[in-house]
Amino acid sequence: MKEYQLNVDPRILELLGPNLYTNIYYVLAELIANAYDADAKNVYIIANPDDIRIEDDGHGMSYDKGDITKYLNIAGVSRVKEADSFSKSGKRRKMGRKGVGKLAALSVSENVDILTVADGEKSGFVLSRHPDEGSKLKAISESDITFEHVKKHGSAIVMRNPQYRLHKTLSAVKRNLLKIFPLVNADFRIHVIRGKETVIVNDFDKNVMSELGTLITLGDEYSPLTKLVPNPYPKRRSDLVSSAGEKAIPRVMMGNDGIEHEYTIKIAGWIGTYKTTRGRKAEMSDFPDNFISLFANKKMGEFNILPVVGQNKLNEVYVVGQLHVDIFELTELPDMALSNRQGYKSDDPRYVAVLDYVRKELLTEILKKREVFTDIANAGKKQKKQDEQKGNEAKLRRNIDAYRKRASEEAADDLFKLGSDLSREAIEKAISDSLNKNSPDLGLKSVIDSQKKRILISQTSPDKSFADIIYQMLIYNNVSAEDILYTNCDDEVCRVPEGKGVYEYLRDFFVESYSTQKIFVLFVTSENTKMSWGAITEIGASWITQVDHKIFNVHPFKPEHPLNNDLQWQNTNREEPTKGELWMIPLNADVFCQKIEAVCDAFGYKKNERSVNKAHLGTLISIRNS
Repeated sequence: MKEYQLNVDPRILELLGPNLYTNIYYVLAELIANAYDADAKNVYIIANPDDIRIEDDGHGMSYDKGDITKYLNIAGVSRVKEADSFSKSGKRRKMGRKGVGKLAALSVSENVDILTVADGEKSGFVLSRHPDEGSKLKAISESDITFEHVKKHGSAIVMRNPQYRLHKTLSAVKRNLLKIFPLVNADFRIHVIRGKETVIVNDFDKNVMSELGTLITLGDEYSPLTKLVPNPYPKRRSDLVSSAGEKAIPRVMMGNDGIEHEYTIKIAGWIGTYKTTRGRKAEMSDFPDNFISLFANKKMGEFNILPVVGQNKLNEVYVVGQLHVDIFELTELPDMALSNRQGYKSDDPRYVAVLDYVRKELLTEILKKREVFTDIANAGKKQKKQDEQKGNEAKLRRNIDAYRKRASEEAADDLFKLGSDLSREAIEKAISDSLNKNSPDLGLKSVIDSQKKRILISQTSPDKSFADIIYQMLIYNNVSAEDILYTNCDDEVCRVPEGKGVYEYLRDFFVESYSTQKIFVLFVTSENTKMSWGAITEIGASWITQVDHKIFNVHPFKPEHPLNNDLQWQNTNREEPTKGELWMIPLNADVFCQKIEAVCDAFGYKKNERSVNKAHLGTLISIRNS
């Protein structure tokens, strides 16, 4: 008679099992990973009315050879040295390490049937949150050990009366699995089955490429993906899609032997942005469509680092990526994965280095590509709008010229008829009457004024993070994005059309315009300003066209003429002169809000109360006493 001894205090199953995983798909990922480590070529996820069954055609487990005893050693470390890192065939690098993934199924069901066959030897038992006395698990008789797809070798995990269910459509199940388990190919297939319906899970990265507008690949393995991204703008292809080698970051780290060694953190994979977020079906909502996942040894370690590395920018809703960092699972280094495989230890130097790279370089680069994509896509529409504005400007110019000619001619005729001995009052009245009679020709001016930008945020690219705060505070105070001209804005509506410059826009619609409306300029100045010819030129161009301006300055820079530096400017601090974290003292936070509110007053926008604005500003930038 076979006995199945669980080598762990049974309380761990009740306490840990149900709370270890928060999503059915994370559970499936663990079970699929176990199948992968067993050299399976096929995994079958079968959704039955009363259970969810996971079968695989891996090696299976032999009771006689001690495989099951090893399996039931909960939290037994499976990888101690590099030789332990490979599967039995030696062809696959193992995903498992902690020995707790087998508990994943207990997050779904109180009782889970474990069925296995190895070289014809069948074994089976019930893994339970409440084992019998002595940690004994109930054996399943050999006659009851049956499989739907496995024959000579393999295993089945049967989660009976599951507390969670798979999505009602298999296409959604497929998409969710792809997001968290991308390692599927001809040598390893995942089949999802419900009744007579079956879908086969294929590569997520290949599946999603057709939805992207931009892409960056890292490493030779992923560079072929660039060919799968649509090419609607062939002349600008290199600006939208690019390949690079693996990112290599050297780090000195302490190994499990207690000795420091020099390692290289290699980052491979891809990151891109969707062409659009429209049309995303509700059934795909088990996981968000915008994410950056981290994988090690092809197994997901953290689904989404975007909330950590992002800055809540509008364009981040389009971002999707999968990055592979195998050193996260290097056997000779400490285990950095959390117990539920849903994240990493936040202070591990490998994790910190990867986040820093993604935050400062990779995410910034792909968002720039996204800006180019939207500018190209909307260039025609924006150009049409500007052409309409130019047409109106030309019409206004003709109307004004004709008005002046006609008014002066009529005034002269009237004066001639009245004689030359008129009083000054009579002459002024005659001219006034003529002007009033012809004034309807100027009705187009109000149309042109309404089409113009009202506010210009003048800044350098290195100061974008500060300019973004100004922009967000304007939007928070009910300023329309369409009224703002901001060349580095994440919102495409604020930028001039692709191929156009801010100077050309200012010349066409403010310098050479017959419309008298001017633009309100918010100057962002810092040590970066004097190093940027573009910024200096923009200051000059906008100075000519501005009706008023406010200065938002980064200490220790001091604004100079032609800016009105006699009046109080707003000061913000930065950890380093040209880069680093921004922060304000309470006084400068108050001045910041005061200037934003003054802009609102100038154009009649409905501003918020000062206390509300200061509270919101505190969510965008650090406010501290010193």
